[in-house]
Amino acid sequence: MNYDIVLLPGDGIGPEVVAEGVKVLQSVGNRFQHTFSLTRDVVGGAAIDAYGTALRPETLDRCKGCDAILFGAVGGPKWDDPSALVRPEDGLLALRKGMGFYANIRPVKVHPLLADSSPVKKSVLEGVDLIVLRELTGGLYFGQPKKRWLTQRGRRGVDTMRYTEREINRILRVGFEVARTRQSRLTSVDKANVLETSRLWRELAMEMALAYPDVTLEHILV
Repeated sequence: MNYDIVLLPGDGIGPEVVAEGVKVLQSVGNRFQHTFSLTRDVVGGAAIDAYGTALRPETLDRCKGCDAILFGAVGGPKWDDPSALVRPEDGLLALRKGMGFYANIRPVKVHPLLADSSPVKKSVLEGVDLIVLRELTGGLYFGQPKKRWLTQRGRRGVDTMRYTEREINRILRVGFEVARTRQSRLTSVDKANVLETSRLWRELAMEMALAYPDVTLEHILV
């Protein structure tokens, strides 16, 4: 079977990581009789340098038509100007929004041979096996208004934290479903002692828990 994959190496360590990822894909293909059609494109700082934008519309369209995206990283000291109108991270956010990538699923598991290489004590790391889920298309990164302006009293800036019930429920459902495949334990992390969006998040989590009586839900302040 053939799969169309778009390679977005990006910046910094991104190209190096993607290059190694391609080697892994080739090994997978040889072992399981798959072939991969690889298309390379630019994103982040590399796209800003080449085209003046962090993600071209044609790049997003190409990603929408492929089977998978192999993404490296964006950003670096070269583009780390707080006054810049376009930043490398804009490309990543636009890709998330444009593709509807709302659930960031990150497994955390310690390889025994690497346990001594961490600044965290080996005794603390042993047996660690968890999955971190993060909501990606709502909240502080995308809420409006989002701007900076000059007043008679100086410069001001605002970022808006905004969540809808739909946005919260869909990431919660992913959490409950993933928990069911593991130890049936789910920890919801919020700031419900301060933020209204977090109080809404916690309320919806408790409501959804009723549909998952086999999953133990706990709440922890971030």
